[in-house]
Parts: sequence; C-alpha cells; structure tokens
Amino acid sequence: MRLRLVKQDTNFDFFKRWKMWLGISGLMMVIAFISFMIQGLNFGIDFRGGTTIRTDSNQPVVVAEYRDALAPLELGDVSISEVFDPTFEDDQFVAMIRIQAQEGEEAINSGTVEAIMSALRTVHPEIKESAVESVGPKVSGELIQTAVIAVVLAIGAVLIYIWLRFEWQFAAGAVLALVHDVILTIGIFSEFEIKFDLAIIAALLTIVGYSLNDTVVVFDRVRENLRKYKKRPLNEVLNISINETLSRTFMTSVTTLLALIALFVLGGDVIRGFVFAMIWGVIVGTYSSIFVASAVLLYFGVKRDWSKPDVNAGNQYANIDA
Repeated sequence: MRLRLVKQDTNFDFFKRWKMWLGISGLMMVIAFISFMIQGLNFGIDFRGGTTIRTDSNQPVVVAEYRDALAPLELGDVSISEVFDPTFEDDQFVAMIRIQAQEGEEAINSGTVEAIMSALRTVHPEIKESAVESVGPKVSGELIQTAVIAVVLAIGAVLIYIWLRFEWQFAAGAVLALVHDVILTIGIFSEFEIKFDLAIIAALLTIVGYSLNDTVVVFDRVRENLRKYKKRPLNEVLNISINETLSRTFMTSVTTLLALIALFVLGGDVIRGFVFAMIWGVIVGTYSSIFVASAVLLYFGVKRDWSKPDVNAGNQYANIDA
C-alpha cells in the first residue's frame, strides 16, 4: 500500500477566493517591507565587518564552553566553529572565532585580543592564537551589494527562462511568487531580528530554486491541461492542474521539512539561521506556487491556442508519490 498525504481524487477549489489569497499575500509583503524599512536587518559579521581569531589547542573544542568564557567580555555578535583538516595532528584542535567590529574601531585592538585569549585560557590553559584577520566596513559593504545583485540576477534568470519555456503570463506569475518568497523571508528576519549573514543569502537563492521547481511542475501540468480541456474556463483548468500535482507537492515539502527540522533541532547554532530560513522558505514557497503564481496567471489570463507541438510538454512524474 502506497503512502499518500493527499487523496487521489482530491478536488479542492483553490480559486473560489483567489483574490482574497492575493490580497493576503500583498498585505504580508507590505508588512514585511515596512518592518525592513523601520527595523532594518540584524546583520552578522559578514556584513558588519569584524575580526577572525584562529586558535590552536591540544584539547577538543567545546563551542558552548568557549562561548560561556567570552560572554562576560560583551563583544556583541560572536561566532565560534571548529575547523577540521586531514593535515592536522591527532592532538591538534583548531577553532575559528569571529567577532563583530567594535564600536568606533576598524579592527579589534591587541588589548581586546589578549583579553579574549585570557578568557579562553580559563577553559584550555594551553590554547594559543595562531592567526588574526580583520574585515573592514568597506569590504562588508561590497558583500551586501554583491548579495543583492546575486538575488536580483537569480530572479531575472528565472523570468527569462519561464518566458522562453511558457508565455509571459507564466513568467509574471513565477517571478511574483519568487519576489513574494524573498520579501517574506527578509521580513521575518527583520521582524524577529534574527542574524542575517552570507549563509542566509545562500538560503534565499536555494529558496528561489525550490519555489521555482514547484511552480514549474504546476505550470507544466497547466499547459498539458490547456490542450486537454480546450473549452473549460481557465480557473477550472488551474484547479484540475493543482489538484493533480498536489500529492507530489506535499510529499516533497513534507520530506524536505522533516530533514530541515532535524537539522534545526540537532545542528547547533552555526547553521540554525540558515536552516530556519530554509524551513520558512519551503513553507512560503509551497504556498506561493499554489496561491500566488497560479492566481497571477488567472488574473492575466493565457492564450488557449496550443495547437503547435511542444517537445518539452508536461512532466509525466508530476503526480507520482515518492
């Protein structure tokens, strides 16, 4: 017996209140944008600038102990991770400690570095500093600019791809769904003041790809059904297409979320922000592929003359359960 999260004969009417769904999505985007404009983002070291201290010890690195030792120094955002390398000796344990730029300083001064090492020696008396590197605000500003360009180029590439593969109405729906996902993700990071660093940019680009995958599966089935049901209204064709791919959509989202939730609970502080962004992105990406992209397509309408043969028509695995 095969597992089904959605019954095979499911027939939800997703477009009974499609204008309401678009309105809710628009309202959430406005709230996210206002939060971003008022509160901004809680930028991490990657975007603020800061100092990286590399330490060597003959004792295993325990991140929680290092963090507790540095807490009294009130250095602000501190990121601690263990470095692994096959060239290390058996008794060589290396940690990377990243500390945000301090108020009024381009880089951490030698006195602060010594205070950090003294605090760490309360945990491991033999620990020593092997390298100190600083990233100034100029480099951090360039990273912000590069990150914005990366996200914009990704969405622009999606626009061109969908336009060439389908029609401009499909492209508009897909891109608006992606913009919706990105804005809501940035909004929730702004609202809850979660640390925003380069890992979150990687998560945003991953969300763009994930959401696009869901949207293309639905649009492929829409294109097939536009040929199959030439006389039916567009909203009925869209409903049929979404219901036919719903089992696949939910199965993919649920299995992805299970893995992400396990990482969020067990993965530690280093990747928690990235995983949270991915969890949120999977949820809003699944929502937008059904309620935003398809609703935008319904709003703009689409040509019904699909008489030309299409070698890329359809995805025959769209409604198969994994």
